[in-house]
Amino acid sequence: MRASSTRWFRSIVAVTGFLMVTTVACVNAGSGDEDPTQAPASVVPTVAQEPTEPTTISFSSWVGESPQMKKLAQRFNEEYPNITVEFENVPAGRSRDKLLTQVAGGNPPDVAYMDAGGVQDFASRGALVNLDGYVAGSDVVAEDDYVEGFRLSASFDDSLFGLPYDGETTGLFYRTDLFEAAGIDGPPTTWEEFEAAAQALTDPATKQYGVAIFATEAAYYWYPWLWQAGGDTLSEDGQTIAFDDENGQQAADFYVNLAQNYAPPDYLAANSWDGRVAFATGKVGMYVAGNWFAGTLISEFPDLEGKWASAPLPEGDAGCATTLAGDTLVMFEGGQNQDAAWLWMEFLSRPENMAAWTFADETTTLLPPRTSLLESEEFAKSKPFLQGFAEDMGCAVVSTVEQPKWPEVETTLNEQLGAAMYGDLSVDEALTTAATEGQEILDS
Repeated sequence: MRASSTRWFRSIVAVTGFLMVTTVACVNAGSGDEDPTQAPASVVPTVAQEPTEPTTISFSSWVGESPQMKKLAQRFNEEYPNITVEFENVPAGRSRDKLLTQVAGGNPPDVAYMDAGGVQDFASRGALVNLDGYVAGSDVVAEDDYVEGFRLSASFDDSLFGLPYDGETTGLFYRTDLFEAAGIDGPPTTWEEFEAAAQALTDPATKQYGVAIFATEAAYYWYPWLWQAGGDTLSEDGQTIAFDDENGQQAADFYVNLAQNYAPPDYLAANSWDGRVAFATGKVGMYVAGNWFAGTLISEFPDLEGKWASAPLPEGDAGCATTLAGDTLVMFEGGQNQDAAWLWMEFLSRPENMAAWTFADETTTLLPPRTSLLESEEFAKSKPFLQGFAEDMGCAVVSTVEQPKWPEVETTLNEQLGAAMYGDLSVDEALTTAATEGQEILDS
């Protein structure tokens, strides 16, 4: 289902992860006198108390070694000397499985930095603390300041179970030098222009290709094409697979064709992070990625300055659409130091600390999920190229249906689209198989 709404910036933007059934929800969404972002009147504010004795809280993440996070932890400890943050570092790709194992074993961390797509799953298992009380008692966290898509991604059963912390939209990075050499005048704005540019940039004899595509992340990077074709992932009630209709077929045909004809085959088995080298070395002329990639180019490949630029994804028949993803701070049930855990989450969520983590540092290029920061003069001046990514998330097409089983469905969809890219299945076979297996998961 797609609905119209006031556009904060420029275009329809869609959220991925488990937020799949689409109803537009903008930064200033809502109607009537009742504000849906406010906690129910029955919520009793909880004001966290600093412990009077030395207390250690565990923090699971894949960012514990980053200089920015180390600085934040040091400043936190200076302000709260009785609280020590103990980092549990785990690779991003293993984080969910490790957390599930810890929850099952009754020894989860106090706090975790979690992919937004996992919040609803863990909340539905009763593994996370309902934060409504803490939010109501906080003078730092303002629930209605979160961009709607991020707020919804952290919600379950009309309650907040996480604090959105950073975000990104997916856009197009392109090598301006390669475009100029190929005679391409600016970034593509339509599917037809995108394929034409990919073709002009591709020369298999010299291992030169138009765009990097990865079978390991096939589903995530397919969603924009699906939405732009007028398709969707699930039915309005979230109970029926919808991605295998004629719109999905059109999108999958286009996407798989790009992978088979204009993407380096050696990188199909890689992922979007590994593919940065192909872009940096000029082996691919276009790269679809989140705004995180700008930070990678700035920090790892400074010699490319002036040779790349970013742009919105090209538009399909149904208009523009992109993914909106992010990371969220969550607190686990069973923890013995919930007040201390909340103080750490609240500290990280302070506007100045969120800014430092997302965009204010020299090498950080993430988007803050708070409207006040996105609209701030500091954000506008810090990194101007981020403004386009921020505009792309201004009017998110997000879900109002909770479907905790979506990650399992997505795994199947990812496998089948990947098989089609390798030529092991036709596009029709891949979508049919993914839809059949996905429906079985939903019905189980």
